[in-house]
Formats: sequence, structure tokens, C-alpha cells
Amino acid sequence: MSLYEDLKWRGLIKDVAGEESELQKILDGKPFSFYWGTDPTADSLHIGHYSSLCMAKRLANAGHHPVLLCGGATGRIGDPRPTAEREIISEEVVNNNIKGLQAQVSKIVPSAEVVDNYDWLKDYTFLNFLRDVGKYINVNYMLDKDIIRRRLENGITYAEFSYMLMQGYDFVHLYQEKNCIMEVAGSDQWGNITTGVDLIRKMLDKPAYAFTMPLILDATGKKFGKSEGNALWLDKNKTSAYEIYQYLINSDDSKVIEYLKVFTFLSRAEIEKIEAEQKAAPETRIAQKTLAWEVVKDLHGKEEADNAVLVSQKLFAGDFKGLSVKDILSGMKGVPSFKFEGDKNIVDLLVDNKIASSKREAREFITGNAVSVNGETVNSLETVITKDMALEGKIIIIRRGKKKYFIAEV
Repeated sequence: MSLYEDLKWRGLIKDVAGEESELQKILDGKPFSFYWGTDPTADSLHIGHYSSLCMAKRLANAGHHPVLLCGGATGRIGDPRPTAEREIISEEVVNNNIKGLQAQVSKIVPSAEVVDNYDWLKDYTFLNFLRDVGKYINVNYMLDKDIIRRRLENGITYAEFSYMLMQGYDFVHLYQEKNCIMEVAGSDQWGNITTGVDLIRKMLDKPAYAFTMPLILDATGKKFGKSEGNALWLDKNKTSAYEIYQYLINSDDSKVIEYLKVFTFLSRAEIEKIEAEQKAAPETRIAQKTLAWEVVKDLHGKEEADNAVLVSQKLFAGDFKGLSVKDILSGMKGVPSFKFEGDKNIVDLLVDNKIASSKREAREFITGNAVSVNGETVNSLETVITKDMALEGKIIIIRRGKKKYFIAEV
């Protein structure tokens, strides 16, 4: 398949600025430069950004040149949100975030040229910006953009309202200085993208191209990667490789093939083979396992992906040998925990920490081989749990039955 055909098959082209036939010619033609941008609202990208990074890699693999913009200037203002104004973050935090994002992008998309719009906007005077840029965009045009219309009822500040002009000018600057003829972004950026295309046409009398990718959602309709209100970071010091793996391996059957198309670089033949195997034997979860391994491999390397598989298998089996406390805690996030103050008989430990409702019930669990400590079955009522049992001197893991885990923090 050509690049255009591959992107269409994967469902990665939503809105197109201009004729789609022209976009096809550009994508499948001579090498060109394109850009994708993000603001430094944190010092790491999250899994929601990953589809855009994958898109940048797809175009780069086809011979095109990616320019990834880190919005040091636009990040100081804040892209309008649908509901309320973003909090202004300090310059110190912005600068720290920029360093983190630049290092991360360079690792994930090695061929990318990373730029910062603060470099060309910091010395642009307000008066000159209005004369050079503002006069080309009609206010009615801006008011007609979806994100602006949605904010008018509750109000929008002039700073947020101006964001569209700033991002539009980024496209003009990169067109002139980096020969970027195309912008690629998520569908929520459509208004900002088309403003850039219009500015290039009006200011430079040149054609520019752009397309958006559809927003990736989970089976409940929420943004992909939002786990209990917390982002899944691409920085493994913030979100472990195992946590990313575990999130993806739990993908819904109705969405997993879509995710394979969007988030992996497997070929059409490979994905269709996996899809057929999944339909024939859904209990194997071959699609989910492949998705999780491929994404972690791409983000953190094969060794981390293989280790995530091992951790997953061991935790499922209740086998903690060879696992670090960090891996265990990543895999058992959300498990009830309590402070372990000192040596205690197993019966008292279960009752005092509500693992059993009474001493009678605790004894029944123990004599019925339903209690284990650090993966080892405890069946003696005389067993004393000591601090020496703590893994790495930090935690003791108690399991009651097949699935109920508790963590004693030493």
C-alpha cells in the first residue's frame, strides 16, 4: 500500500484542508517537511499523545521530515479548553517542562527536528504582531470556530482568544524557515490548523496542506489513556512500562483492532491475521497481548516489553520471586494497604487489618489453605509474621483466596 492508502486503512485521516486527492499526491509524492505541535503543560507526554507521535514516525518512515514543535510561547498562554480557562503555569515550570518534552520526543521520534515557538515569538512586539498577522484574520471567522463558540456562553479571555492566531503564525514561520508545507494534529486542533493554512495563503500567497487524526476513545467514549482521572505518562519514571502494558492488555475487544492500527507499526497482513485469530479464540487475547507488547517495545525497548510480560504473568500467578518491589507496587496499584508495626500472629494480623471479619473466620481461611504471605501458603495457626519477611525490607504481601490482595508496609 502507498502511505495514503495505509493511513486511510488505519482510519487515521479525518479532516482535510483542501481536496483529499491533493493530500494523496503530497503524501505519496516527493519528500516534504511537516509539523506537529504540543504545549509544555507537563514535563512528559502521555499515552493520549502517542497516536500523534506514531503518525510522525509513519510519515518519517515514508521519507518525510518531521518537525515537532514544543510550544514554549503558546504554553505560556494556554490553548482554550471547552469548559474553563487553563491555569497559567510559571515560566520556571514551562522551561523545565520544555526540556523534558524535547528529550522525550527526540527519543521516541529520533529523526525529528525539535523546535520551540518561544524562539520566534518572544521578541515579536504586540503592535507588529497585530499589523503583520492580526489584520489577516476576521473576528467573525474566529468566532465561528467550534472551541470558541463553546466558550462564549461562559466567557473567554482575550489571551485564550489570541491563541488561534499564535498557532496559525507558527505554521507561517515554519513554512518560511523550515519549508513545512503540512501540519498534522488531532481533530481538536482543526480550528487552529485551518487558521494557519489561511494565513499562509493570505500572507505568503502559497498553498499549505493539513489533515487531522480522529480522537481515539475507549469503549466507554472517554479519551484514550485516561485511567481513573490520571494520565498514563510516557516517562517510565512516572508511569512504569508494566502499567502501560497492563492498561493496554485490558483493552476492550471492540476497540483492540482499532488500537493495533493506530498505535503499532504492524502491517495490514499482520493485523488482519491477529484479528482472525482473535475472532477464532477470543479467550487467548492475542490482540491485546500483541498491542501491549508492541507499544511498550516502541516506547521503552524490547527488554522492558519482555519484562512487563514477565511481571504480568508472575503477578497473575501470585509468584513474587525475582520481582522488584517497584514492579510489584506498579502491578498492585490500588490494592488495600496498612502499616505493619511489628511481629504479629497471622490470625491477629488478618483480624486487626480487616482481612478476616473474626478470629474464627481467620482460622478457617488459614486451615483451608486460603492465605498466603509473599506467595507462600500459610496453613499454621501459630505462624508469626515478622519484619524480616518484608520484600526488600519494605512490603509484605498477603493474599486471601484467589484474588484479594493486601499490602503490609513496613
